[in-house]
Amino acid sequence: MILYQDTQTIKQLPKNRGAYYYVQLDAQTVDTFPLKNKTRLICSLKDQVEFQCGLNHLGDGNFFIILSKSRLEEISMYPGEDLSFTVKQDPNPLGVDMPEVLEVLLEQDAVLKGHFEKLTMGKKRHIIHSINRIKSIDIQINKATTMIMSYVK
Repeated sequence: MILYQDTQTIKQLPKNRGAYYYVQLDAQTVDTFPLKNKTRLICSLKDQVEFQCGLNHLGDGNFFIILSKSRLEEISMYPGEDLSFTVKQDPNPLGVDMPEVLEVLLEQDAVLKGHFEKLTMGKKRHIIHSINRIKSIDIQINKATTMIMSYVK
């Protein structure tokens, strides 16, 4: 089910704010989402490119979705051009796919799984993104274990 649909000019944040390309969602729209600004989304650009994302604060009460340069190039769009996009709620509450190596690790280690399940969604996503950058399975396991345990109090 589509939560929001619009056509907007692709904007860019100032360099001191990251220089990200983005589309904006106003606060009133975001307030209609099931989990408000914490709702994980699937964004579709021109019905051609789809990706999982979250909302970022714009600083004026409104929100934005970051558009990577590679995604814009994939649909031949550039800052300043009008882009049609839709957002729907991501059925995956985590908002990212769980790597197989992490699934297996958590299945085999009940203590580690318990610690992982107590983490916030943001910390879980951070661990997943961090280990996805690593090619070696052994290093992925060590990194995941170290990161999970670093959050244990």
